[in-house]
Amino acid sequence: MRSILAIKPLSKQSYNHRHTHKKGTNDMDKSKQVPNKLDQINLGTIGSGVIVHAFLDNVSITEGIRHTAVYSRSMETGEALAKEYGAQRVYTDLDAFFRDEEVNTVYIATPNLLHYEQAKKALLAGKHVICEKPFCTKAEQARELVALAKERGLFLVDAVPTAFLPNFEVLKRELPKIGKVKLVQANYSQYSSRYDLLKKGEAPNIFHPAFGGGCLMDINFYNIYLNIALFGKPLDAVYYPNRYGSLADTSGIMVMQYDGFVSESVGAKDTWGVNFFQVEGEEGYLYVKNGSNGLAEVQVVTKTTEETFNLQEQPDRLFYEVQGITRFLLDGDRDAVFDRLSVMPDVIEVLETARKKAGILFPGEAAADFVSEESAYADD
Repeated sequence: MRSILAIKPLSKQSYNHRHTHKKGTNDMDKSKQVPNKLDQINLGTIGSGVIVHAFLDNVSITEGIRHTAVYSRSMETGEALAKEYGAQRVYTDLDAFFRDEEVNTVYIATPNLLHYEQAKKALLAGKHVICEKPFCTKAEQARELVALAKERGLFLVDAVPTAFLPNFEVLKRELPKIGKVKLVQANYSQYSSRYDLLKKGEAPNIFHPAFGGGCLMDINFYNIYLNIALFGKPLDAVYYPNRYGSLADTSGIMVMQYDGFVSESVGAKDTWGVNFFQVEGEEGYLYVKNGSNGLAEVQVVTKTTEETFNLQEQPDRLFYEVQGITRFLLDGDRDAVFDRLSVMPDVIEVLETARKKAGILFPGEAAADFVSEESAYADD
């Protein structure tokens, strides 16, 4: 097994050498024009869940990015997050948060149905945006945000670790060895404590269609994303969900038909099992240990060889994401950012089409109630 660290932490010395601040002679309208690259990422965060802490744990060890401000509906919650990660200011008014001139980049990790509105407001305020998955719940929203970011000269990053992982590059490199692809299988099953709440009669946001919830939009998302990142958009996709009453899916199987092969992706929050991602071809197969979320190890087996690759010395997948995002933004690498982002609208389109055909409808798609920001945070 080979083990090489593909993305090294940005050292303070190399950061200072490459990013010496120079004042310009002309001020720019921040809502319309921004510099091609940043001297430092001053990060404002929206959200306070587990993923926010995991993201900020890696921000705290990365040069060139710092936690600057917090938005939270609760001052107490916001102050606790700010104290833990060194942010100077806490806002309970979202518009005031977006007016903070020091914040140049916003990280959004809120309930799914709030992503589009909050990302759009951030872009219109002249902020770069890093948005957690699912990027949006509608493909037209995703394409609108991409177009707006490009028009404003801003960075827009989908915070899906997969494409930042060194083993993702291994997977793409080794794929031709197995010949013509015939089958793809994926499983990501992780029992959720929120499922226990369902059985007690509660309705957590994560399983509620009114909040854009469900297993397909949560952990099966990673399976769908990896399929499309590797093979493009399928010819057709059908989702077979297990639903809990009138709520969203707690588990399910997505079947995607490609030209010449079929892909099956299983996701579950009501069971657990062995997680994996496997691509079978006429000359061999690729097996990804622990599945699409972390790409822990890539095994390549052909008729004549068997090899195992792992370029990820760091076990924390968000390490590579934060390092990669920071490098792209500090270098002003718009091509890298938008090349990766080009996958996302197709992912959202496939998810949206399949869940609608399966009868999983979100607000605005049927006689569903509008979700206010306050109610969407009910169990965040």
